[in-house]
Amino acid sequence: MKTLKFCSFLLCLALLTVKANAQHMKLMEGDLSPLRGESTINVEFAYDNMRVGKYDKEDDYVNAKKTEYNRKESGKGDTWAKDWVADRKYKYEPKFNELFEKYSEKSAGAKSKYTLIFHTTFIEPGYNIAISRKSAEINGEAWVVETANKDRVIAKIRIEKSPGRAFWSGNDYDTGDRISEAYANAGKAVGKFIRK
Repeated sequence: MKTLKFCSFLLCLALLTVKANAQHMKLMEGDLSPLRGESTINVEFAYDNMRVGKYDKEDDYVNAKKTEYNRKESGKGDTWAKDWVADRKYKYEPKFNELFEKYSEKSAGAKSKYTLIFHTTFIEPGYNIAISRKSAEINGEAWVVETANKDRVIAKIRIEKSPGRAFWSGNDYDTGDRISEAYANAGKAVGKFIRK
């Protein structure tokens, strides 16, 4: 009986932890109703002025990691820095787009009347060193603008704490893999938000 009570306690604690760290979505301004009749939407990404982990500037984070990895193995930091940028095109954006299209029920189209610009404002890369781990997460803003005049903002949506790999996921040693899951969750959340 004590074992059953203890297991129930652990389950409740785990659920509270997940709920406390859940992502948040908020319509900051504007109106999404112009998207109702649209079957396609263009999606773009922006990464300028982004904070990473404890660093206020992405460049500071990249330089620190690059130096750290190069100290351990010559050239490893340079490779890591290239992958840091390449992961956007090859991992983050495809994951976001896949789930955004699925849940918004709008396919991507460069000739669409509207464009969604997902601007990442913060990345927590997390880590996994086998005996200890921290999941990745991202914050961002999704701006819906007119494709022909991107200064004309239709709506702005804020997303906070979009989670990367789950705590119990074991093989997320690669930074890009952990972060790409945060983009997948953001794409799903933004897609659902726009659809409703």
